[in-house]
Amino acid sequence: MKKTINIFWFRRDLRLLDNHGLFEALSSEHPVLPIFIFDTKILDKLPKNDARVTFIFDTLQHIRLTLQKQHGKSLAIYYGKPLEVYKTICETYHVQTVFTNHDYEPYAKERDASVETFLKSKNINFKTFKDQVIFERDDITKSDGNPYVVYTPYMKVWKSTFKNQNLKTFPSESLLNHIIDDDSLLNIDLQTLGFSRSNQKIEEYTVTPELIANYEDTRNFPALDTTSKLGPHLRFGTVSVRQMVTKANQSKNEVFLQELIWREFFMQILWHFPHTVTESFKPQYDRIVWRNDEEEFKAWCEGNTGYPLVDAGMRQLNQTGFMHNRVRMLVGSFLCKHLLIDWRWGEAYFAEKLHDYEMASNVGNWQWVAGCGVDAAPYFRIFNPTTQIEKFDKNLKYIKQWVPEFQELTYPQPIVDHKYARERCLKVYKEALTD
Repeated sequence: MKKTINIFWFRRDLRLLDNHGLFEALSSEHPVLPIFIFDTKILDKLPKNDARVTFIFDTLQHIRLTLQKQHGKSLAIYYGKPLEVYKTICETYHVQTVFTNHDYEPYAKERDASVETFLKSKNINFKTFKDQVIFERDDITKSDGNPYVVYTPYMKVWKSTFKNQNLKTFPSESLLNHIIDDDSLLNIDLQTLGFSRSNQKIEEYTVTPELIANYEDTRNFPALDTTSKLGPHLRFGTVSVRQMVTKANQSKNEVFLQELIWREFFMQILWHFPHTVTESFKPQYDRIVWRNDEEEFKAWCEGNTGYPLVDAGMRQLNQTGFMHNRVRMLVGSFLCKHLLIDWRWGEAYFAEKLHDYEMASNVGNWQWVAGCGVDAAPYFRIFNPTTQIEKFDKNLKYIKQWVPEFQELTYPQPIVDHKYARERCLKVYKEALTD
């Protein structure tokens, strides 16, 4: 006779601590089978030494080990199409309910809908919970119920709503004895997934009261190692956003908290306007006649544009999977405005390379620099890649680290003259927007 169980499906919430969906699953009446599925549809598009796959794999093995050592429990790790995996699981167990946490990206919504349809056909419940954000979807809207498309009023309402409610946490870590007793649950190795171990490492995050308090003063200088490195950990849920927001909220300086709110702002934009993944939020910007020169794009990707701060950022990204946020704005603006290359090309390159790639923020920020998104920088705001050095890397420490040859004859001449590129950009944008 099949054993009656519930399932908790790990996705972007790879932790045992303060995990909403896991808490709800473990509070239910049946023993819980925790699972993770390496989805072939996602993996097939990634480089075979992708650091994010290594990070997810290592995190899952750590969770497995923690469960085994401390509780005599385990975690089942599958590889395949989620729908097929659920069909297999249903042949082994009598499943009552599948618990998981919300995911807001277009593919995730489509995947969850198909899984839910299958489960319903088997009389299995599918329950999902809010976990990776404080406020989602329609939690923060204008008085007429429409979504905010400008950050500052959204941020103000976010803060006032947050102050007027008690933030609930979910002590899932206290209920782990409700996981099923089975030490033979399926495991997997990187080779079976078709991946090799990456030589890039996703760093641990640092969120101290000092870092938060000084964040406003230090965050714009890429040579200082003062960013939190929190991005990938929020992306994969190895940390609870509730804990991070609580920490940020305890500081008098609110800039770090406001960065966390930007993340939620872009998430609700993606939820309400999913077409922005491939189309400009402001449709008239899709009339821009991009040059899309492939040689120039290659030079940008490789960090060989002849503009040292741009090149330093791109080389940092290529070598480490991380780029300082101030430099992200510059390299994005340079691609779209100096080279007149479609923001979607840059967005796709970042999606492949960034350890903290998150669709909502990546699309939102690329549309911001291109001028075509919500609350975007006006199209005539064009960063000067030379004066930006004076402002943010005056001692050339960051540039020297990533572009050591920048003062030598071997370093390339600028790919385009700044003044000429600026005038060309204004002309092309104006023509598109005044037709």
